[in-house]
Amino acid sequence: MMITEVEDFFTRGCGRCDRFDTPDCSTRPWEPGLRALREICLDLGLEETVKWAHPCYMHARRNIAVMGAFRSDFRLSFMNAALLKDPETLLEQQGPNSQHPSMLRFTANGDVETLAPVIRAYLREAMAYAEQGLKAPRDESEPDLPSELSEALDADPELAEAFHDLTPGRRKSYVLNLNAAKQAETRVKRIARFREKIIAGKGAMER
Repeated sequence: MMITEVEDFFTRGCGRCDRFDTPDCSTRPWEPGLRALREICLDLGLEETVKWAHPCYMHARRNIAVMGAFRSDFRLSFMNAALLKDPETLLEQQGPNSQHPSMLRFTANGDVETLAPVIRAYLREAMAYAEQGLKAPRDESEPDLPSELSEALDADPELAEAFHDLTPGRRKSYVLNLNAAKQAETRVKRIARFREKIIAGKGAMER
């Protein structure tokens, strides 16, 4: 069960896997660094809440950054990162299909103290954009649909309507996932497995 209280993240984890509230949870080795990040965010006056079972920091009614922990690192991910100037070139991409570098990644708890001036500067910049109501331009480009997906949409009006109602990013997540499969048979199986998610309005990687 995913957490709803922010303090649970720092003491028990996010609740998204069976390692929740165990010594093996990904948050455990990174607790000092995560708490140091939290202190910086709160010191800047950011509003702390829980979204997607992770601590999320808001300003001017906009999401600014979200915190996360993995076995090999912990992260502070910026929600509108395409606007950030990143003069130190420290932002990294979340994955190979990310449009823009959006996260500060830490591999040692002490990294937060070392990078504190940069973290504060990037957060202040993001807060200023939120106050101005600025948003990064959306990438409306979409890759061509795999033929198997086109055929499935033609044969299933309900699926077609739900797919076209998805955001561009969610549609793209399915296309990228399907294109990663080398065989048509695999793509067909994935489409069948994805149908319920598409109808529910979710992206390929959403639970």
